Amino acid sequence: MNQSFQTKEQFDTIIARCQAVFMAKLKDYGSSWRILRTSSITDQVYIKAQRIRSIEEKGIQKINEGIRPEFIGIINYSVIALIQLEMVQNDNLNLEPEQALSLYQQFTTTARDLMMNKNHDYGEAWRNMRLSSLTDIILMKLMRIKQIEDNLGKTSISEGVDANYLDIINYAVFALIKMDYEPA
Repeated sequence: MNQSFQTKEQFDTIIARCQAVFMAKLKDYGSSWRILRTSSITDQVYIKAQRIRSIEEKGIQKINEGIRPEFIGIINYSVIALIQLEMVQNDNLNLEPEQALSLYQQFTTTARDLMMNKNHDYGEAWRNMRLSSLTDIILMKLMRIKQIEDNLGKTSISEGVDANYLDIINYAVFALIKMDYEPA
């Protein structure tokens, strides 16, 4: 099987799992996350990534929830951040499930298309990376986002917040692919 096709299938499988979690939580809580400012979402993603790094470094955890759900949370909160960037803060805070799902699929498709283009150029180098490096890159992207947010969204040469969130989605998907499909 073509490696690129395999990656696309693996990406789609991971995103389907994340989407199922997103929709289940949407059913439980509605779109309560619409009240959050993007900077608050950035901090939420940061907490999840920092917990993963802490578990990686300590080798143990005290809360009986592994890193897999944290990567899923990183993906879902990153999609939420992209939705918030797209929608005006004063827009309706109560998204209908169909609209939320449509936006979720829009942004995960954009992330997948970006991933496929980068995979073409980089030759799927991420497959040779350590899981801890993927975590570190996610944390670095979050630090970049925080800096851009502190600069009120202005950059002189760099990509914006949205591009960094798309990269975070992809690095978290890579981590889950490595955990689910590749031998330890």
